[in-house]
Amino acid sequence: MMKFNRTILVMLAAISSLFMVANRGAAQPQANYQQMTESQRAAFVALQAQRLSQQISGREYHFTNAFNAAIQEQLETYVKRIGNDAGNEFGSGDARQIFQRGQSVAPTIIRIFKANNVSPLIGLYIPLVESEYINLTSPNSMGALGMFQFLPQTGARYGLTTAELLDVEKSANAAALYIAGGLKTFEHDPMKEALALLAYNRGGGTVERDVAELVTEQDRACSICALTEQRDKLDAGFQNESVYYVPRFFAAAIIGENPGAFGIKMPALSLSKTTP
Repeated sequence: MMKFNRTILVMLAAISSLFMVANRGAAQPQANYQQMTESQRAAFVALQAQRLSQQISGREYHFTNAFNAAIQEQLETYVKRIGNDAGNEFGSGDARQIFQRGQSVAPTIIRIFKANNVSPLIGLYIPLVESEYINLTSPNSMGALGMFQFLPQTGARYGLTTAELLDVEKSANAAALYIAGGLKTFEHDPMKEALALLAYNRGGGTVERDVAELVTEQDRACSICALTEQRDKLDAGFQNESVYYVPRFFAAAIIGENPGAFGIKMPALSLSKTTP
């Protein structure tokens, strides 16, 4: 179940040549994602997820087909919102506006995450998943606030008052420190970045317990895949929310780093110039 199906790689060269992704200054694609066949979409998502994992971690992740399918499922939810002309409402508005909002805060986030020696790609797409780059002033059902959706008690661990959770620069720094802590916690896991992301949503101690209970040595090459594929053995919080978090992160990053491939006329978010 956990073995990566290499047959999908046969399609990747063809997809790369047929669809030139607008990534890091490359030409606009001849045909965008929405025009691909189902098999081409699956191959595109698998290739881009692999590229992103390399950029984030400096090594190659080996996601299973099931995990790539989970990423694609989340990506499709954003694609359906591209050009829906539904405004900027969180969770339902036009996805083009999400990435336009992201451009305005990307330089600050990139600078702060780099200063904390954490991949700026992680920093860029956490607030997309959490808030779609809206600095949410009303607490959610758990009491979280701001663009990075910190709970007041979690923010306090990083020296932030409740009011400061709405300060994008300060909350971005706290988020970078939180992820850095997660990377340390899972430093011996090949998927430490993915687990640190999951911990951002679920809590580091809980994710440590999940890994200890469910991830075997055979599954270690993709621990996040093992957790996702065994969701029925975990609690309702994981099944109803956390199971989608890392796939949604990669889905958001695939669009944000390849906007031209989805008909969004803007550069990749990571190409935003850093502030001094």
